[in-house]
Order: sequence, then structure tokens, then C-alpha cells
Amino acid sequence: MIEGEQKITGRRGGTVEENRKKGILYIVVPCYNEEEALLTSAKSLLDKLGALRESGIVSEKSRIVFVDDGSRDKTWELITQLYHEHWEITGLRFAHNRGHQNAILAGMLYAKDYCDYTITIDADLQQDINALSLFIEEYESGSEVVFGVRNSRNTDGFFKRLSATVFYKVMRFMGANIYENSADYRLMSAKALDALSEYGEVNLFLRGIIPDIGLKSSVVHFDVFPRMQGESKYSLSKMMTLAADGVTSFSIKPIRMVFGMGILALLVGVGMVIHIVYEHYFGYTIDGWSSILMSIWVLGGAVLLSLGIIGEYVGRNYLETKRRPRYYFWDVLSHDNTQSGGGENL
Repeated sequence: MIEGEQKITGRRGGTVEENRKKGILYIVVPCYNEEEALLTSAKSLLDKLGALRESGIVSEKSRIVFVDDGSRDKTWELITQLYHEHWEITGLRFAHNRGHQNAILAGMLYAKDYCDYTITIDADLQQDINALSLFIEEYESGSEVVFGVRNSRNTDGFFKRLSATVFYKVMRFMGANIYENSADYRLMSAKALDALSEYGEVNLFLRGIIPDIGLKSSVVHFDVFPRMQGESKYSLSKMMTLAADGVTSFSIKPIRMVFGMGILALLVGVGMVIHIVYEHYFGYTIDGWSSILMSIWVLGGAVLLSLGIIGEYVGRNYLETKRRPRYYFWDVLSHDNTQSGGGENL
């Protein structure tokens, strides 16, 4: 700690030491077609936030921010209802579905101008909300980022457990600084949010970006419960997209692997040339038909795979160079200011 740091004032006024004791918490909740679970989840979150305020752990100015990721059901109508019934509720609505990662980022970047720290949690509340207190304790101990890590994957099916295990091992192999079994259940301080706002890429993989910020961090382990209402919105295709974003955002190893495959293919080609010359010299050209056919398939497959990997990087670079907004707010319902209605993008 820098000498005299306790005299530095925070966003709410007062000293850093005082703010750490009773900071403004914004709970960010991304939502996509969550009409079945939203009211139940909102009640649980409001009760938990009320308990934290009554215990003096968080400020009376703390809020819950629901981010509607372009839902096609009644999710926004329910958020609007909650906003009018509870002063703690803020609602952000995307004009179109922009994905889970963008919804989380939008909520955090909105909150950074009003809060001392945010905690993100999924709308189905499968993640144990009792761990909120543990996140805050780590923040009060000096951590700027607190990562939530699952205790186990017992609530997942066999395929999801296997795919998740492979995904995290591949990401570590590729060089990404990522916690195994981590989730988008995490705390970030205002300082960390300011740093995150400097990252401008379109293809988001927050589980890799946030550890890369480099601020003091810690880990909280939490339990995951079976989903009580509705169905999971994270389909296999969305998980594959997230995995592709993770790999291509943080590693060039796949391209280096393509280079290695090219060298291997060249060596195989040289061997095949020697083999063909040998067979031709001794008059066994008919026997060489299978070898030539196999080499065509192997080399053809290697070329197509290589082009596919390179194409992924080229395509993502193309999306980044266009510099389009990540999302656009169609509606903003907030008690933090007097403005409400569409018109903000980022």
C-alpha cells in the first residue's frame, strides 16, 4: 500500500479505507428470454441486497442492473415492472441480441460511473448468491478482481463436463491466463472496470481478458444448483462460439500449428515422391495407386484444415477493423439519473 493511501478520496467521497468498508455495489444480471425465472430471481436478489444493506456491508445506493440481451419474450416487460416497483432496479435493453458476453460488459461499463464495485451473476441464479458476501470480503481485503470458481460440475451432464474440461485445458495450452472452472460470476472494482473499458475488441472473451488486466485478484469458490425455472440459453453452438472467441482472441498457436502441419506435409510429400519413383522404377505402378490416393486425401485435408484456421483469424480481424459498436441501448430505465429511453451505444 502506498504511504498515505488512506487519505485518497473515492468516488463517493470519503477515504478509500471508509469506501472499502461500505461500498456501492451494482449487481449486473444478463438476461435473455428469462420470463420464467426473472421474478423469482429478482426477489432473491432484492432480499439478498437488502440483507447486505441492513448489515452495513454495502451502501444504501447499491443497485441491481438487469441487461436484456434482445429477448423475444416478456423479459423486458417484467424488468420494466420491477423498475417501477423497486428503486434498486435498473434496466438496460439491447436493440438486438448481442450475446451473453456483451450483455455482461454493457452492465459493468454502465455501472462503473456509479459504483465502487460490481458483481455479475446469471439470471437463473444457479450460482449461489450467498457467495456475494465472500466476494465482498475479498474486495475489502484489497482485491480489485475476485474470480468465482465452481466447486464442482456435478450439476452438468457428462458431455458438458467433458467439453468444459477439454476447453479449459486447451485454453491453458494455448497460453490464455484463465482459471479452470471459472464462471462469469465475479467481482470487479471501479478501478478494474476503468481498465476493462480500455479493451476495445469486438470478439469478447471476458474470462481471458479480465485476468490479463493484471490487478490484484483472488478467488472465491461457490456451489452451482440445478436450474429451477426455464431452460439454459447456452446452446452447444453458443458454447462453440465462446470457445472459438477464447482461442482466437488470446493465442496464435493454432497458426503456428498450421505452420508445423505444413512442414510435416512437405516431409510426407517428399517421402511419397521417393516412394512413387521407386515403384515406377521397379514397375509396381498399380500398387502405388492406394498410396497416391491416401496422400491426396491426407494432404487435401491438411490444406483445408489450415485454410479454415487461418480463415477464422482473418474473419475476426475483419470484424475488428470495422470498429462497429458492440451493442446499442434501445431503452434505459434508471434511477441513477433522469434520463430514460433509447440512444446510447458503445
